[in-house]
Amino acid sequence: MSYRFTTHGAFSWCELLTIDVQGAKKFYGDLLGWTLEDMNAGGMRYTVVKAGAEQVAGIMDMPPQAPKGTPPHWGVYVTVNDVDAVAQKAMQLGGTVLVPPTDIPGVGRFCVLQDPQGAFFNVITYQG
Repeated sequence: MSYRFTTHGAFSWCELLTIDVQGAKKFYGDLLGWTLEDMNAGGMRYTVVKAGAEQVAGIMDMPPQAPKGTPPHWGVYVTVNDVDAVAQKAMQLGGTVLVPPTDIPGVGRFCVLQDPQGAFFNVITYQG
């Protein structure tokens, strides 16, 4: 497993949430030469992005729980040793937990945080 999936504080994944997955796949595939592999992730359509042979990102439909009018956007994942502890510490430091620590079967545990200035990011602990 790559260091980015095991090192606390490393940026490990990027994910595009969009209202037009097919359009995004065509745009980014043509623009950046990415290889795109569709998969079914627990009943959800998901596209894994590869740069060369390495998986680097994902593309997915905007989730139904996203607030109405949320624009398509890229999100980042930062690897942490303990998602629950980091969520608690973020709140102590003035951040907000937007999606509580949640398990992703076969992947790990993540949550969505917002820093005191308003920026969103995800933290994740991958299964070993």
